[in-house]
Amino acid sequence: MNKRSAIQFIAAGAVLAGTGGLLSACSESRPKFSSVDVTGASYAKDFEMTDHNGKVRRLADFKGKVVVMFFGYTQCPDVCPTSMAELAEVKKALGADGDKLQGIFVTVDPARDTPEVLKGYMENFDPTFLALYTTPEKLEALAKDFKVYYKRVNGQTPTSYTMDHSAGSYIYDTQGNLRLFTRYGSGAQVLATDIKQLLKS
Repeated sequence: MNKRSAIQFIAAGAVLAGTGGLLSACSESRPKFSSVDVTGASYAKDFEMTDHNGKVRRLADFKGKVVVMFFGYTQCPDVCPTSMAELAEVKKALGADGDKLQGIFVTVDPARDTPEVLKGYMENFDPTFLALYTTPEKLEALAKDFKVYYKRVNGQTPTSYTMDHSAGSYIYDTQGNLRLFTRYGSGAQVLATDIKQLLKS
């Protein structure tokens, strides 16, 4: 290898090393979450529903907070109360940043989940959490947009039915962008760690 070739080889190596350093720096700055990272998703971008206090709500109402949104129903025997109790634990784990977390419960059973029922249900977990509802027709469209599954399963009487539904939560950052999907059973500590990262970024 002559002197000129050697210089070109070294220069090329330096460029590659520099590029590698930049790429490494970029990858290190991107947070790693335990939940499923859905940043940039083209669905579940907004909603318009009524909360249990009778106020119409949109995602923009919660700017400045991390929003955790769960679909369920108040007569759910296990998944729903467990998920909401874990979210209440997360709020406590955030300490001083707890007021930057907004828990949202969307009912997939508006026929039985009246505003009064929803309000009482939220008070079981945290009084700052909000329960939202809409009409059956709008709920169907909303579920499609959010890629959420729900289905009525008839019981022994007309009012004793149950609801099959997706078990997981959507998480939005403080700017209202969908960032994460957390699966049921992940645990409060894992969720709290992910939310802390979102609050830092």
